[in-house]
Amino acid sequence: MKRFFTVFILFFGLICWAISATLPADAAKKAATRAKGAMNEKQIEAVNITVINLTKKFYTRELYSPRDSEDLINAKLQLDGQMDISPETALAPIYYRLGSLFKLRSMQAEAIDCFQTIIENFSETAYGPKARTELKAMGVEIREMALPIDDF
Repeated sequence: MKRFFTVFILFFGLICWAISATLPADAAKKAATRAKGAMNEKQIEAVNITVINLTKKFYTRELYSPRDSEDLINAKLQLDGQMDISPETALAPIYYRLGSLFKLRSMQAEAIDCFQTIIENFSETAYGPKARTELKAMGVEIREMALPIDDF
């Protein structure tokens, strides 16, 4: 009986050690991902606010300054950079707003790219059908990503 408890305690200790040894590695991976340029929640929200403010500026018929145009392009570049690292569902509404703003400003290529990004990466969200509708209205043929077929 003592031998059973001794083996049990050693086994339990080994399991606890293994779990604790893997947790810092996960934290290190997340930190490394952030260090490589991944956006945190505050940065994503800042890009979202920038796009919303630029959209408001368009609808109130204010003139875009060179800084506003730069902010618009920077927002797209930041989102594209985040997509290269880790696509997050939180980016779908921002891409949709950004695509709509590009469309309003007659920047068709950029708008198509934003809507296509939604279809390719976030088609399961509520923005997938909206992006398809926008692309169809623009007369664009929609590219669907083919799913690999598993061989049996």
